[in-house]
Amino acid sequence: MELSNKKVMVMVAEMFNDYEFIYPYYRLLETRAHVEVVGAKAGVVYSSKVGTTATSTAAAADLNPAEFAGVVIPGGYAPDFMRRDKAMVRLVRDLHDQGKVVAAICHAGWMLASADILKGRTVTSFFAIKDDLVHAGANWVDQDVVEDGGLITSRTPDDLPAFMRAVVAALGRV
Repeated sequence: MELSNKKVMVMVAEMFNDYEFIYPYYRLLETRAHVEVVGAKAGVVYSSKVGTTATSTAAAADLNPAEFAGVVIPGGYAPDFMRRDKAMVRLVRDLHDQGKVVAAICHAGWMLASADILKGRTVTSFFAIKDDLVHAGANWVDQDVVEDGGLITSRTPDDLPAFMRAVVAALGRV
């Protein structure tokens, strides 16, 4: 699918999961989408859990969610750092409230909980954060990918093919 008319964010912070950042980033580039790597600050080099680096191209506080079709939030330990930044959390909440695609994999469900967008929603995640998502009001299921409106969630890197098929299809509808 061609997404050359779409702008999409991929969030980044320290300790991101390599696969969950790299696979979506390049898959979105493959669709010709304009991809912004969004961190708490622009121009910062963030390190993954194993030492791969990614440089943010934009700061969350500087972005207008109305200009974007959606966001992909990788897992690893990065979401625990992301949710400490009010602008990153606000951006996820605003994208959700505007009916945009909000896609989270693995531990990225923490960002959804912090953005307070899980009440009554059906999601999945890495099993270790199931209780966090349930306590935030979600209905948690164990599936490779779950779509609940524009909210798309997956469990682990093994689910990336199904996750990104769902994300690309949803972005095409926004």
